[in-house]
Amino acid sequence: MAISKFNYNSFNVTPVASKALAFNSDADGFTTASGSSMILIKTLTASSSANLSFVNGSSDVVLDDTYPVYKFVCINCHPSQQGGDGDEFTVGFRDGSTAYDATKTSTFFSAVHGEDGSGGAVAYRDSHDQAQATGFQTLTVDNDADNDVSISGELMLFNPSSTTFVKHFIWRGNSVHSSAAAHSNFCAGYCNVTAAIDAVQFKMSAGNIDSGTIKLYGIADS
Repeated sequence: MAISKFNYNSFNVTPVASKALAFNSDADGFTTASGSSMILIKTLTASSSANLSFVNGSSDVVLDDTYPVYKFVCINCHPSQQGGDGDEFTVGFRDGSTAYDATKTSTFFSAVHGEDGSGGAVAYRDSHDQAQATGFQTLTVDNDADNDVSISGELMLFNPSSTTFVKHFIWRGNSVHSSAAAHSNFCAGYCNVTAAIDAVQFKMSAGNIDSGTIKLYGIADS
């Protein structure tokens, strides 16, 4: 089988901002094309971890004005047995200091349905919302800690580097309630600060994140 060789002088690969290269039928074989709009930035994997933290400028994490929207995907985050039933998955936002205590206002509701078919309901949970508070935001309610359960969901963070506007966030996730029920959790709010949010931390309200993965993506052209 013959090996095809190319003369590099025949390639037209003039770079274009925010574009990728793609093959076409032209003589030089290349053209510019739109690249993926969702870029994987960092993957963190828990192993009896007290927290998983994404800090801008640390360990290849980007959380600045490079992207207007950031997406955290939480995959099978399992609470440790030491936390026990009733442990909750939480998130904190850092606004320039060393603490994850950005002031926030939020809203929280959930839908639940038991494994035995009981308890189908949707409820607002005022004990899990915040009004100008600095504590970690609850993302799930009363998690089961059995070995076969976990938490999965997505957190969107909008324009975290803005020094003009508040920073909005939206969480949509699913967990297994301690009553053996599917628990769909919805949380949204804003960090009511004009300082940039430069780090995001996930942790359990008690105990560790025994296992699981959280991926950080940047969404371009949004």
